[in-house]
Amino acid sequence: MLNAHQQQILRLLVASHGMSRTAIAEKMKLSKAAISTLIKTMLQAGLLEESVPANTGQGRPSVLLKMRADSAYFLGASLLDEDVCLVLIDMHGHILASTTLTRDPTPARLAEAIAAAIPGLLAQQQISPDQLIGLGVTLSGFVDEHQAVCVQSALLGWQQVPLAALLQAQTGLEITLENDAKALAVSEKMFGVAKKARNFSLISHGDGIGSAHFFAGQLHRGAHGGAGEIAHCTIEPGGRPCRCGKRGCLDTLASLTAIRESMRENALPCHSLIELEQLAMKGNSAAIAILHQAGQALGLAIASLIQMTDPELIVIAHQPDAFEGLLKTVMLQAIDSHVLPAIVGKTPLSSIVIQPESWARAAASVAAYRFIVQLPD
Repeated sequence: MLNAHQQQILRLLVASHGMSRTAIAEKMKLSKAAISTLIKTMLQAGLLEESVPANTGQGRPSVLLKMRADSAYFLGASLLDEDVCLVLIDMHGHILASTTLTRDPTPARLAEAIAAAIPGLLAQQQISPDQLIGLGVTLSGFVDEHQAVCVQSALLGWQQVPLAALLQAQTGLEITLENDAKALAVSEKMFGVAKKARNFSLISHGDGIGSAHFFAGQLHRGAHGGAGEIAHCTIEPGGRPCRCGKRGCLDTLASLTAIRESMRENALPCHSLIELEQLAMKGNSAAIAILHQAGQALGLAIASLIQMTDPELIVIAHQPDAFEGLLKTVMLQAIDSHVLPAIVGKTPLSSIVIQPESWARAAASVAAYRFIVQLPD
């Protein structure tokens, strides 16, 4: 079990590309002798490794400490598609092995199937089961504050499903459930574009819209696990009915599902966002109107988010070939139009493309995050 100081060392290394003992001591306000003792134990345990940067000719370079990629391994399962994607990652977030299995709608049988697939993944990389730390699961829906129960998922047709307990009984592993957008934010904090940001928000744009927020280096889940439900913020009072039971939610205006519905209503000869963008480039007024509506709604929601939290960074996670045209242009204009003039243009926006294994890697990242950041002292 890691002690509090060792956990803090790992947190510092997660947010860096390597740190010297001196830099760690300064950050933690501990003596070099105390840090050296902690580091020695972690080196002997195989958690850390030392590296020496290339000599720049300005004196002897400091020895940098980094987490070893093979110091621990984590599993991640995504329940977002018809098939379950299960991946194995190392401590650097690299996917080492993956497999897919049929998503059984019965939670108990699903847990059995996931457990049965784990030995094969470990065997591919000749990894011992005792090197496996935990399993993360990401799903579309509401997860309780203990990250153990799927409170509600329309996609899975579940309510109050104790999936963590079912999986733990089958695997013996520490299990962590997480909403899809929150899991993706954790992945970007651990291994991606938000690695060095302490305060940032992630927006996932796909068939639905999700969001998640990090404050002071910690994922903000809210009092009941429901923080970040930007999709169901009312943007157009009295607008289209939403699957949540309200009207005019962001999801009904800017999600890919809503955009495709607008295409059908306007009888447009296209079926995807990229085709809609191409039609708009040719001057089709209906295509332009649809993209303007979606971009305005998304930009307004993000502007409100910036006003409320003033993040260091906004990360947009989107589908391939789905976010570089008029939709993005209108969204950026709407953001600038709806934030206070004093902070216009001060919040960087980064975008990432969601790949087929992104959600499963994000789930595994949640397990890694629990190990590094959330273990009790």
